[in-house]
Amino acid sequence: MVLAFCLTFAAAPSSVSAAFVLGNERGNSRFADVVNTGKAGECSTLPASASGSISVDGKFTSLCMQPTEIFVKLAGNKRQKADFVPTKIISPRYNSSVDEVYGELSGGKFTEKGGIDFSLITVLAPTGEEFPLAFSVKDMVADGGKSIAPGETFSGTTFTPSYRSADFLDPKSRAKDTGVDYAQGLIALGGDDEDLAKENIKQDLTGKGEITLTIDRVDSATNEFAGTFVAIQPSDNDLGSREPVDVKLTGVLYGRKA
Repeated sequence: MVLAFCLTFAAAPSSVSAAFVLGNERGNSRFADVVNTGKAGECSTLPASASGSISVDGKFTSLCMQPTEIFVKLAGNKRQKADFVPTKIISPRYNSSVDEVYGELSGGKFTEKGGIDFSLITVLAPTGEEFPLAFSVKDMVADGGKSIAPGETFSGTTFTPSYRSADFLDPKSRAKDTGVDYAQGLIALGGDDEDLAKENIKQDLTGKGEITLTIDRVDSATNEFAGTFVAIQPSDNDLGSREPVDVKLTGVLYGRKA
């Protein structure tokens, strides 16, 4: 039995894993070209020759927004006012986009209804400070364009959820929904310390954002469109223990009218 067991592995092809991924039975031959490359987080695009227009009436689907640059608004010195400074994305390494977002096209506006509509990102500012944020297009309502055509822009608002849910536990097992506000050794303080209260009393704070979609390319034959976006929204507030800062995200977008 031992000999038969060993012969089973000796006779097995060395490329079992590759065959499993690339085999016709999986229908997944593109996977090997994408895995560990970062391409999975990239939005589709259209050739520069794509032209035409699409009516803003019906439904949109497969909307993808991929941030290419992220800025945070930091306070300046006495001579300089607060301004946006560039940052470096440190997490996740590749996929920071929202994808497969769908919704309604009516009255000349995009109304988001669902999909993978938010992405958790952490960026590093030039000051060395890290800023977590939830890049979100939840509840997006953006209007202004007469049609989906090159040069048209759609502007509106978005909803920014809390980076952490109300059930998130900190190292002292405190969270908004658990009813545990204080670490046991600090109960005697009674919440008189304002800074300590911010750390202990968890608040599931959300925010509002602004977004502008600019259409650059349209393929009226396939109902596809592509372009760029600019979004401004608040960063994470660590469930009320820190002040959020404004974050500006710029990048590319792709979508299709259903």
